[in-house]
Amino acid sequence: MTVFEEYPSMIKKQNLTTIIVFGASGDLAKRKTFPALYELFTKKLLPKHTRIIGYARSPLNREDFLKRIKQYIKSPGDDIAAFEELCEYRSGEYGKPDDFQQMHARVRELEGEMDTASGGKNCGVMRIYYLALPPTTFVEVAGNIKENLYSNDVTNHLVIEKPFGSDRDSSKVLGGQISKYFREEEIFRTDHYLGKDMVKNLMALRFANTFYDAVWNKEYISNVQITFKEKIGTQGRGGYFDEFGIIRDVIQNHLMQVLSIIAMETPKSLDAEDIRDCKAAVLKCIPPATLDETLLGQYTASEDGSEPGYLDDETVRKGSNTPTFAMTTLHIDNDRWRGVPFVVKAGKALEDARVSVRIQFKDMKYPLFPNMARNELVIRISPAEAIYMKTVVKEPGLTNNLALSELDLTYQDRYTHIPIPDAYASLILDVLGTDHSNFVRADELDESWRIFTPLLHQIDNENITPLPYRFGSRGPEGESNFLEVFGGYVKPVLAYNWKKASAKI
Repeated sequence: MTVFEEYPSMIKKQNLTTIIVFGASGDLAKRKTFPALYELFTKKLLPKHTRIIGYARSPLNREDFLKRIKQYIKSPGDDIAAFEELCEYRSGEYGKPDDFQQMHARVRELEGEMDTASGGKNCGVMRIYYLALPPTTFVEVAGNIKENLYSNDVTNHLVIEKPFGSDRDSSKVLGGQISKYFREEEIFRTDHYLGKDMVKNLMALRFANTFYDAVWNKEYISNVQITFKEKIGTQGRGGYFDEFGIIRDVIQNHLMQVLSIIAMETPKSLDAEDIRDCKAAVLKCIPPATLDETLLGQYTASEDGSEPGYLDDETVRKGSNTPTFAMTTLHIDNDRWRGVPFVVKAGKALEDARVSVRIQFKDMKYPLFPNMARNELVIRISPAEAIYMKTVVKEPGLTNNLALSELDLTYQDRYTHIPIPDAYASLILDVLGTDHSNFVRADELDESWRIFTPLLHQIDNENITPLPYRFGSRGPEGESNFLEVFGGYVKPVLAYNWKKASAKI
């Protein structure tokens, strides 16, 4: 049995599949999309009859195109030549119907060739339109696809990348325009965090373990922290980042998707719509974020001057108040979570790089031992995926001293023979399998924007000035006690030591 046959999806090996990557000459395509497609190819997870067409405005010849897509493929193997045989490039405009009609003729030609190669034994035809493009082009390209490439005789999938608007109103407008051309079941809104292996593992952790399920509520959990930290700044992308800021760029999408999986009720089944129903339902229970429970920051130059500040970037607006750090407390008004603070935090140019979830449990009601430390479940999404539970134990030896240790599942130690897949490869595989579980539905997106739009408008309209923090620090003043003041977090009273090799947090 091959890996492909083991994959539990609707993928058919005999599907005739054409993947058209719009924006094929751009950064996203060469850094993420094509390396992900190559990873699926090497693992024999693409349908047997697949062709890939790159489409962009740049006038590239085949040699230049192949050189560009190989640039970010790590350690290409002997099969890179076979992968290249699946790929071709076409240059054209995004607003020119004639170019899309010529593309359609070529797609029909390729489908005919694949049909002949399959001996007429194909199970159907699929076309994937992957928009590795700025959102300003989504509607124009989607319209031209529908008018000149779309066919009712095949399965059509439109893949679009965030950002999906800049607030609730703009998101609704964008969604409404795209829905004129594609049905909701044909649209795959990609948030690559949903493709990360540890995020996908949250479902199994929650719903396949009796002991977690039993305590996953306000009776036992004191607070939840979801943290995104980057060591790098905007690095010349300040002009792009300045349009959005850290809340739009990370919190409203990536971290809210993680939160929704952590907090949702048990779905009726593993069907994609049942899962997304539960995610949307819990988001509807969250009141809008408020400024009085939010800490905003913007990084300045590092203490030694080796790293520039955000405003030192020439592409950033002078005097910009765009936050590069944000920490806010959210509340879920339902029976499971009422009274449990959820603190979401994201920042650039910090002292560390990691994405994690920390769930702190309440104190024991009737403790037998004095000075008890709280249990904490930590889920490290990246880097070096891990799940561990901070647990009170007796120290070895002749004393009765208590210590805070951990029950540890560090992936690099436990699963030494299983490589962690790239998030984009995982999501493209889901698109091929018509599995929407790990993609954002329209109502999820709307609810997430509802939660943050009032805060974002207040920051923009009232010109709220973020607090400065040094490049490479933990964040602005107030970060260190925010969790205690607004998140209900209690620091451990027992010393906690860990193996440095495991990079515990």
